[in-house]
Amino acid sequence: MMKDNIYATLARHLDNLPGGYPSTDSGVELRILHRLFTPTEAELALHLTLIPEAPRVIARRANLTPSEASRRLEEMAKKGLIFRIESKGQLPQYMAAQYVVGIWEFHVNSLDRAFIQDMNEYAPTLFKEAWKVPQLRTVPVGRSLTPQLEVFTYERAEALVRDHRKAVVAPCICRRERTMMEEGCGRPEETCLSFGMAAQYYDRNGLGRVIDRDEALAILKTADEAGLVLQPGNAQEAAFICCCCGCCCGVLRSIKQYPRPASLVSTPFVATANPDTCEGCGLCLDRCQMEALRLVEDRVSLDVGRCIGCGLCVSTCPTGSLALIRKPESGQPGVPKTHTQSALQLARSRGKLKSTELVMMQVKSKVDRLFARR
Repeated sequence: MMKDNIYATLARHLDNLPGGYPSTDSGVELRILHRLFTPTEAELALHLTLIPEAPRVIARRANLTPSEASRRLEEMAKKGLIFRIESKGQLPQYMAAQYVVGIWEFHVNSLDRAFIQDMNEYAPTLFKEAWKVPQLRTVPVGRSLTPQLEVFTYERAEALVRDHRKAVVAPCICRRERTMMEEGCGRPEETCLSFGMAAQYYDRNGLGRVIDRDEALAILKTADEAGLVLQPGNAQEAAFICCCCGCCCGVLRSIKQYPRPASLVSTPFVATANPDTCEGCGLCLDRCQMEALRLVEDRVSLDVGRCIGCGLCVSTCPTGSLALIRKPESGQPGVPKTHTQSALQLARSRGKLKSTELVMMQVKSKVDRLFARR
């Protein structure tokens, strides 16, 4: 396959994954792939799917020897181009990685200004065309939750962290790239938490450092103090928790441009304001990452259409004039239990469910035939 064609084919392959990789008039998405993949790597990436597979299985499809496939797949995993899964006592398995959340974040330690400029050019198209349902959800900071408020376990960041004895903390790629472009906000950078297989991948690739549960909980407190929105993946289980600011985070910056950001996020809560008890200190205005609050005649005023229920305004209101309430049942987002279910939901929203399921069925059929011949 010709060099230029392989990148166009890879772009279509990535676009058929749930997270998407839409095309642009400028071709910036192809420049990004040229930057990340060699032609040989791009060719091999076409043989990976959402099903984790052993190198020998992928080798059959790619017409490679098992040892050659194993070597090349591991090199690609180390470069952050595909995802590696390791289980104790078993050989590694490999699967396709989405561009976001995935390949982009895996390059947090290998950014340069040209890559950042390409990503900033591409992000609006990626968000508009591929973010049909959220890949992230918003959970409140712990201090904003009251005993009277009904909160499910998966809606508590602290509970998500306590499900794991260890985590990996990595730099926030959004704040890092903005700092590199001399547009940083000065908030803490080492705040992105990953767990389980995601943490294993980050640790093996040197993308972050292993921490215990207590330090992970301390990072949540740091996030509250710094005014960072807590955003785990859009599933009841937690593979990661991002700590995001409205000035740097690609997702928050994108939805902030819309008149009603609340309609674009998965969040069960919304703030409520009592202007009668407000003393007009203005602290909440600095804390709100969506510009949902303003002072009218020295009293707080809330635009609920902009509120994403993060609780940052609540946790530091000196008069208790702000609080979180649960949205009506009709406004409650359905949160998939697993990340697989979340991925299928995203694929369905983009009209890619049939292609995603078809690829998975085709791979399963091929694997079954391979084992039947043994």
